[in-house]
Amino acid sequence: MEAIKFGDMPYERPDAQAVKDHLFDLARRLEEAPDYESARAIFLEKETAEKDIDTLSNLAYIRHSIDTRDEFYDGEMDFWNEFGPELHEPSVAWTRAMLSSPFRPQFEEEFGKLMFTNAELEVRSFSPEIIGEMQQEMKLTTEYAKLIASAQIPFEGGTYTLSQLTPFKTDADDAVRLAAWKAEGTWYKEHQADLDRIYDELTHLRDTMGKKLGHENYIPLGYDLMGRNCYDKNDVEQFRAAVRTYLVPLCDEIYRAQAERLGVEYPLSFADAALMFRSGNPRPQGTADDILAAGKRFYDELSPETSEYFRAMLDQELMDVLSTPGKEGGGYCTALVNYRRPFIFANFNGTQGDVEVITHEAGHGFAAWMNIDRTPMSYIWPGMESAEVHSMSMEFFAWPWCEGFFGPDTRKYLYSHLAGGVTFIPYGTMVDHFQHIVYERPNMTPAERHGVWKELLGIYMPWMRLDGEIPFYADGEGWQRQSHIYERPFYYIDYCLAQTVALEFWEMIQDDPKNAWEHYMAYTRQGGSVTFKELLANAGMVSPFDEECLRGVCERAKAWLEAYDLTGIE
Repeated sequence: MEAIKFGDMPYERPDAQAVKDHLFDLARRLEEAPDYESARAIFLEKETAEKDIDTLSNLAYIRHSIDTRDEFYDGEMDFWNEFGPELHEPSVAWTRAMLSSPFRPQFEEEFGKLMFTNAELEVRSFSPEIIGEMQQEMKLTTEYAKLIASAQIPFEGGTYTLSQLTPFKTDADDAVRLAAWKAEGTWYKEHQADLDRIYDELTHLRDTMGKKLGHENYIPLGYDLMGRNCYDKNDVEQFRAAVRTYLVPLCDEIYRAQAERLGVEYPLSFADAALMFRSGNPRPQGTADDILAAGKRFYDELSPETSEYFRAMLDQELMDVLSTPGKEGGGYCTALVNYRRPFIFANFNGTQGDVEVITHEAGHGFAAWMNIDRTPMSYIWPGMESAEVHSMSMEFFAWPWCEGFFGPDTRKYLYSHLAGGVTFIPYGTMVDHFQHIVYERPNMTPAERHGVWKELLGIYMPWMRLDGEIPFYADGEGWQRQSHIYERPFYYIDYCLAQTVALEFWEMIQDDPKNAWEHYMAYTRQGGSVTFKELLANAGMVSPFDEECLRGVCERAKAWLEAYDLTGIE
C-alpha cells in the first residue's frame, strides 16, 4: 500500500448489522469447511474483516482523543462504545468454531498454539448476558476520560489542563511547586463526587460481570480480559512480596538521599518528592521539533530497522505530541493495521517525560512496525506486560544519545531516569494491590477505598508524608488520577514486570550495548507469537517472577546510584 499521511486516511462508520452478519456467516462457514484449505481461506477472510474494523475503530479513537470537543468524532465514539461490545457475540461464535474445528492441529502447526490458548480465555470471558454491563462500562470510562480532559485549572494568572500544569509541579521554586500541587489537588477535590460515583458504578458493574460468568468476584474475569496466559494471581502476589523485600528498602534510601540533597525533611511531601535536584529536574533542550530531531538521530544511529521506522513516522505524520486544549491526557501507541503503521499520541509539557515519549511510546511503535504483517493480527502485539518491555527498555537504549535530548542536564537525567525507574515499581505494584482489594470488597464506600490507598502508601511508599497539606494527594486519594484504575483494571502490574525486565536490559547495556541490542531484537522479533515467559526465555532473559531477577537488578542499581558522581550538580 502506498504511504499515506495520517490526516489523509479516510474514515467512514461501518454498517453495524452488515459487519455482525458477515462475522456470524464466517463462523458458520468455518464450521462447515470440508478441508483445511477451505478453512484456512475463511480464516484469512476473517483476518481481513478484523483488520478493517480495527483500523476504523482506531482512527475514530485517535481523532477523538486528539480533540475531545470534536462533535463528529465524539458521536463516532458513542457509536463504537455501543458497537464494540456487540461484536463480542459474533467474535465468540467465531472463536468457538475455531476451538472445535477438526483442522485445529493444522492451524496450530502453521500459526502456532497461542491463538488457541488466547481463544480459550476469550470464550471464558464473555457471555451475551454481560453485553449491557460492557456497554455501560465503556460509557463510564469515556465519561472519566472526558472529565480529566476537561480540566481547566487557574494558576498564576493562566489556565491550564492537567498535562500543561505538570511542569509547574516539578518547578525548582518550592513555593511555585507546592502551589501547583495544591492547585491540581484542589481541582480533583472539586470533582471528587463525580470521580467517586464513576468508580463506584464501574466497580459494581465489573463485579456483576464476574458473577454472571460464574466467578466469586471480578478478579478472575479481569485476568482473563488482560490475556494472562502464563501466570496467575499467586505469581503476582509473589512478585509484590519481592518488591516489598528488595525494592522498598532501596527506594527508601534513594528518597532519603533526595531529601538530604534538597535540604528538606523526611518523609517528603508530594511536592518535594517530585523534585530530584535543588537546581531543578532535568529538562529537555529546545522545542518539540528539536526533541523529534534528536529522536531521529537516535533511531538513525541505533540500527537500520529503527532508522527506517522513525523516518516513516515523521514523514507520514504518525505522531501527535503537543498538549492542546480539549486533548485527552496521557500517551499511547496503537496501530492502523490496514496502513501497516503504528500511531503515537502524547502530550509534551516541557518535562523529561517528553523525551520518554520519543523512546517509550516509540518503543511500542517499533515493535508493531517489526511485526505488522503477522498472521493472525493478534500476534502483532504480545500481552501488555510483554509489550511494555519494548518501550521501557528502549528508554535505556537511548542513554548514549541523551546529550542530544538534554544537553547540560544529561548527567541529571541519567541519574533521575534510573532512580525513577526503580522507584516507580513500588508505586505500580501498589496500584495493582489496591485493585485486588477493591474487587475483593466491591461494596466498600468511596471513603473506605481512600482508606485502603492511604494504608498501602504506608507499606509501599513510606517516604511519602501524609499530612493533609496538599489536597487530595496528602489525604490518600491520589489513586483517582491513575486512569488505568478506571479504564483498564489490573493493567498496571504489567508496567512493573516490564520495568524489571527493562532493568535487566539496562544491566546488559552497561556491560555490552551490542549484545544487549541483539537480545532486545531477539525479544522483539517474536511479536506476540508466544507467551511472556516464552518470549523472555527465547531471548535469553530471566523472568521477573524469579526472585533472583529482582534481587539482582536491585543490587546493580544500588551500586550504580551510590557510585554515580553528582559533583557540581546542585
